[in-house]
Amino acid sequence: MFQPVLISSGLTGWQFLQRTYDRQFETFTQSTELQRDTDYFAENIGTVTTAEDLVADRRLLTVALGAFGLEDDINNTFFIQKMLSDGTTADDALANRFTDSRYSDLSGAFGLGPGEVRGSLSSGFAENIIAKFHANSFEIATGAQDDTMRIALYAERTLPDAMSVESSQAAKWFTIMGQPPLRSMFETALGLPEAFGQVDIDQQLSVFQERSESVFGVSDPSEFADPEVLDTVITAYLARSQLSSFGAGSTGASIALTLLGG
Repeated sequence: MFQPVLISSGLTGWQFLQRTYDRQFETFTQSTELQRDTDYFAENIGTVTTAEDLVADRRLLTVALGAFGLEDDINNTFFIQKMLSDGTTADDALANRFTDSRYSDLSGAFGLGPGEVRGSLSSGFAENIIAKFHANSFEIATGAQDDTMRIALYAERTLPDAMSVESSQAAKWFTIMGQPPLRSMFETALGLPEAFGQVDIDQQLSVFQERSESVFGVSDPSEFADPEVLDTVITAYLARSQLSSFGAGSTGASIALTLLGG
């Protein structure tokens, strides 16, 4: 399978990846393995009528989970079946109890819960899931070389839509805080310590809002749907990540020279 090409880490590597993304992504998605998986999904997802059907077919489940970045749950079949069969319409549904909104996105998309309409009955459903699966698979392959690039790609792809939904500012911050890749990016970009996640959740919310206002000039996460604001966040994230990777032994002058050289 084609592996994404990265020339370096940090901002220089990100700029190269941005310039070459379309060409690299097209080559990546043409791999035999990916095409085999997605063709199978497109041909067979229409036969799935229950959560049990979906988890019983590992090939279908691989694409379904991979589309939402939940590929690590591939062996947690009982958990995923419960998540899907509960649906999302009830407040106490399993998917709605998680701060990580990817679970409710998964369950809501497939529509296998009580009173829900199956997603596979909608026009373009399979194509939409496959597109997400392709994007996430490319991000995983990129992350195998540089995890900061994976997180930046994920944020660039998902954050605008997530921040454009009708919900409160607090709810949107909780969405960011609940998704590990987004949380990691913002914690790094805002210079928050590793132990920050152990603080009371309401205090975390206040700190995110205050730090974001101080660093980015915005406290309303809806602003992150703006490409320019999002680019500022990603740039801060990659710059801070690069500074951290230099290690404590580097001097301020050598770090500055390295960044300027990039």
